[in-house]
Amino acid sequence: MGPHFTLLCAALAGCLLPAEECVICDPSVVLALKSLEKDYLPGHLDAKHHKAMMERVEKAVKDFQELSLNEDTYMGVVDEATLQKGSWSLLKDLKRITDSDVKGDLFVKELFWMLHLQKETFATYVARFQKEAYCPNKCGMMLQTLIWCKNCKKEVHACRKSYDCGERNVEVPQMEDMILDCELNWHQASEGLTDYSFYRVWGNNTETLVSKGKEPILTKSMVGPEDAGSYRCELGSVNSSPATVINFRVTVLPKRVEEEKPSPNIVTPGEATTESSNTLQPLKPEKMLKGRLLGLLIWGSLALITGITFAIFCRRKVIDFIKSSLFGLGSGVVEQPQVPKEKATDSRHQ
Repeated sequence: MGPHFTLLCAALAGCLLPAEECVICDPSVVLALKSLEKDYLPGHLDAKHHKAMMERVEKAVKDFQELSLNEDTYMGVVDEATLQKGSWSLLKDLKRITDSDVKGDLFVKELFWMLHLQKETFATYVARFQKEAYCPNKCGMMLQTLIWCKNCKKEVHACRKSYDCGERNVEVPQMEDMILDCELNWHQASEGLTDYSFYRVWGNNTETLVSKGKEPILTKSMVGPEDAGSYRCELGSVNSSPATVINFRVTVLPKRVEEEKPSPNIVTPGEATTESSNTLQPLKPEKMLKGRLLGLLIWGSLALITGITFAIFCRRKVIDFIKSSLFGLGSGVVEQPQVPKEKATDSRHQ
């Protein structure tokens, strides 16, 4: 495992980065390489090819050791996130090769082609970090934790730029709230920051501490003309110098005047009642919908009651008609007309 493992680690370091051994700083990569040499190589590469492959590995190492640093793409350092991204990409491709159970010359070709692709991929990651995440502060001093690829040491790097982050003009109407925001977008990512201190700066070059703490915003309610003037915010750090200094120039404007408008449903002098009723605010769609639904419900109820009443009335009429019909047919005897007795006696005598 000794010399072969060392050369393999060096090959991966040289092929993956446009510098020295950055990806080897991840312990998971070291474990994966040990497993590759101990568990995979013995059964997948003929012993007689070991020497030739290691010579190619050594040549690749020498080629990449001679690459120069570039302040636009690589400065010999990365952050934790970039290292993890590159390590995950390497381990994924390495696992793909071992899972395929490829052997012999095909294994060697697959391995070196993977290293070639990973070199380009990781170079993209490092260039992006160098452009976007390496010392992103435009002003002030940011303390950023970085990993030095040459010795894998993690240290705090001071990104020093001008402490003065400029002056901001703030206008606030009288009797409203004044808000001074001292936070910059890189403050959350910086190490070693302490407290935000807000000062009121006077004309005789003196200043008074207004507030101090972890909150980056100073708020003063119901400001008046006496609150106009200069303010200064200073963010402290574990070092003797501040991280950022921001100046504010506050201007207090006249009180905002709001015109009072009469309510639309109030009749003003000289206006007719009919005209004032026309100025009523229209109902909201929700109220209109509720009114319509209530009207439909009332009319539906009336229609239902009317229908039920009519049905009951008709039912009684039908029942009375059936009863009268049945009783009339059931007697069966037709009554003969009665003749007066006197008329009957006279007819007999005749």
